[in-house]
Amino acid sequence: MMNCVRIAPFLLLAAGTALAQAPASSQGENQPPTAPAAIKSFDLSAIDKTADPCADFYQYACGNWVKNNPLPGDQVRWARSFSLLQERNRYLLWQELDAAAKDPKNPLQKKYGDYFAACMNTDLVEKKGLAPVDPALKQIAALSDTKSLAPLLGELASAGSPAPLFRFGVQQDEKDSSKQIASIGQGGLSLPDRDYYLLDRFETIRKQYVEHMTKMFTLAGDAPDQAAKEADAVLKIETALAKASTSRTDLRDPEKRYHIYSVPDFQKLAPDFDFSAYFKDVKVRSFDTLNVATPDFFKEVNALIASEPVDSWKSYLRWHTLTTSAEGLPKAFCDEDFNFFGKVLAGQKEPTPRWRLCTSMTDQALGEAVGQDWVKENFPPAAKASMDKLVAALEKSLGDDIKTLPWMSDDTKKAAAEKLAMIRNKIGYPEKWRDYSGLKVEHDDLVGNVQRNAVFQRDYMLNKLGKPVDEKEWGMTPPTVNAYYSSSMNDINFPAGILQPPFFDFKIDPAVNFGGIGVVIGHEMTHGFDDQGSKFDGKGNLREWQTADDRKQFVERTDCEATEYGGFEAAPAHDNQPQQKLNGKLTLGENTADNGGLRIAYLALLDTLASEGKTIDDKIDGYTEKQRYFLGFAQVWCENQTEQSSRQRALTDPHSPGRWRVNGSVQNFDEFGKAFGCTKGAPMYPENACRVW
Repeated sequence: MMNCVRIAPFLLLAAGTALAQAPASSQGENQPPTAPAAIKSFDLSAIDKTADPCADFYQYACGNWVKNNPLPGDQVRWARSFSLLQERNRYLLWQELDAAAKDPKNPLQKKYGDYFAACMNTDLVEKKGLAPVDPALKQIAALSDTKSLAPLLGELASAGSPAPLFRFGVQQDEKDSSKQIASIGQGGLSLPDRDYYLLDRFETIRKQYVEHMTKMFTLAGDAPDQAAKEADAVLKIETALAKASTSRTDLRDPEKRYHIYSVPDFQKLAPDFDFSAYFKDVKVRSFDTLNVATPDFFKEVNALIASEPVDSWKSYLRWHTLTTSAEGLPKAFCDEDFNFFGKVLAGQKEPTPRWRLCTSMTDQALGEAVGQDWVKENFPPAAKASMDKLVAALEKSLGDDIKTLPWMSDDTKKAAAEKLAMIRNKIGYPEKWRDYSGLKVEHDDLVGNVQRNAVFQRDYMLNKLGKPVDEKEWGMTPPTVNAYYSSSMNDINFPAGILQPPFFDFKIDPAVNFGGIGVVIGHEMTHGFDDQGSKFDGKGNLREWQTADDRKQFVERTDCEATEYGGFEAAPAHDNQPQQKLNGKLTLGENTADNGGLRIAYLALLDTLASEGKTIDDKIDGYTEKQRYFLGFAQVWCENQTEQSSRQRALTDPHSPGRWRVNGSVQNFDEFGKAFGCTKGAPMYPENACRVW
């Protein structure tokens, strides 16, 4: 079986990110997947009644599910709600893509059907060998001096080949959200985080990384000694880039990633890299200024250009060409890629089935083409109308919460209410679908399709430079099981993919719906007021709108959460591995959103039940609506995960693990302790809880 996949972070409900994965499969490469089972919105069998909900609510709500649902072999993380729903959505999407590949009904279906078919044709991939990346490898081999690096990277990017070292694009101006400006920042690393290059505890990983690169270079035709030399050169360059990189935690502060430079002044940071040549080759229109997110990084790039010989740079570029193209190369490359990035780094036991990989790749490339047909089948108008009502209910409860906040002055409350009123709601799918007519897709050219899509997406982004912001644009595809908030847009976005059971179910009682999709909505709204979002006003501009005293109290309260979550264990100590705790500052925004979402969804539930003549103490299946609300919330986060993945995510993911998303939130909300009759002072009902919103 030929399977090749780079493990992606499992991101949940982010301020501008994505999420999820899927279950194990023993099917052969070209065998169709089996239909997934129905997902329960509320699962009584998941509950571990031997556990004390007041001591460990996550264990109580999820204990039996965790015990009875071991991690599938091709997964590094498996969650009751997210993974199961992602698997359902991916299966439905696979059906659509498979049908389009065999018998397209219109030009759009032919385009995404051909993209999927090219990915699934592993016999042809094997036959082509390295031919698809030969043009890029030949360009790299022709590099004669380091001064030619800039035009070479520009030429590689213009052809859709990997062009590492830094990230260049267009973003909204964070201090004038009506403008779209050029932006550039750090990049160029292959390991998950800068710490993998710098900390002693990852020394073994670095050795395995060098061994992996050596094998990949050998597969590409190098003699073993030469391959090892090239691998060492790559590690040296990437380590230097890691040292110059700003940490993920610091990059969460918008002020630390906003530095407007004129183009001539930016060029002075790295005089040995001809950025004017690079900008010309990537075909971006002329601009005078740009945001340089990480200025110090480019100073190090310049030092590296001066210190590292041209052969080392050729090895570095060859490596990035091979590793980022592995999914389109023969089985030997795929297997080696999986062995390191899957097994070693993430603890994944089995490769991801090809059908699942190709479905995801096609969705990423042509998401709004595929999504048009997907939403027709899976997101009826009635679902969108119901979601509109839920969002309105959450907006009201957040507004009421702002009015009663004990720490906020009237002036800041007024500004917060104004920002809330300006939040735009995007539900289900875009009002206007993207035009893919400019993307050429061939049914027998996987790598070519990937490269042409890279150019298509890059041109689409760069074409925004200097143009008005499209406030209706989406950053996620319709089948995606996730949601996000954008600070610069000041909008909340809920793809149709997450607006399904178990998050959103017409047939279930309000408590479970509010504990599921209600908390998701509240979570995204609260992102507008977390440690990052609260620095942007209602128009999406980076501007202080809290009074100095209110900001001081806000920071004291967020510091409480950062300290609290920083004490939670991500992975235990054993053998030569130290205990790893969460980074309370890296996860601060998501934790604040979890805590705020749980509170305001509860308030919205109270209003909804009152309007229906019901009470929070009504019972169903032996649990009150109050208890079902908290159980519904907790069961979203039931999960199993490899230790390697847990350790990796503690460094790279701004989201806390499921256990702490549950326990951390409920122990900060007194209504939980009251719902389950906990004694004040119990772990889940502490004397002193943290509260921001």
